[in-house]
Amino acid sequence: MKIRKVVTWVEEMLMDGGRHTARPIRRAAAAAIIENPFAGQFIEDLNPLIDASEELGKMLAERAVHALGGSTHVEVESYGKAAIVGVNGELEHAAALLHPKLGTPFREAVGGGKAIIPSAKKLGGPGTSIDIPLHYKDAAFVRSHFDAMEIRLADGPKANEILLAVAVSDGGRPHPRVGGLKKEEAKKEDGLR
Repeated sequence: MKIRKVVTWVEEMLMDGGRHTARPIRRAAAAAIIENPFAGQFIEDLNPLIDASEELGKMLAERAVHALGGSTHVEVESYGKAAIVGVNGELEHAAALLHPKLGTPFREAVGGGKAIIPSAKKLGGPGTSIDIPLHYKDAAFVRSHFDAMEIRLADGPKANEILLAVAVSDGGRPHPRVGGLKKEEAKKEDGLR
């Protein structure tokens, strides 16, 4: 897989709605711009992208987790993944990277995760933004952690490229108050509750 660029973002939320957060909430994302070997053609066998996602996913997940923690170890609470396919590609190219094999190395990098890893995919060109959906890694129904992190790159993806990204967070939304299952109440058995 030809990688043109790797980028990491870190956000630290200190205030929301005019109120300080109980503690800083950090989110980090890592993305790679890769060449799309199938751009401009319809190919049945997408295994080269599927197989490449394992190593690429591991590298991105490790970068995001490291960025989240900086020099100290921080527990990842939420995770998500996304891809933007350049306009000469197709959505199935994003699906090949995101779904069959990326989950295992991502879960290893965050220290587990029973819940499905939420994802988003779209077609677009340079400067296209995407919201990487986030939710609690051990119980998808923990409502306080329904969130997203927006990313974009001014120079990608180009028409024959794909932007693949993962995101992690050390908390949920700053001031959750819409009810639902709380993190402390989650049984963490089935990935849902």
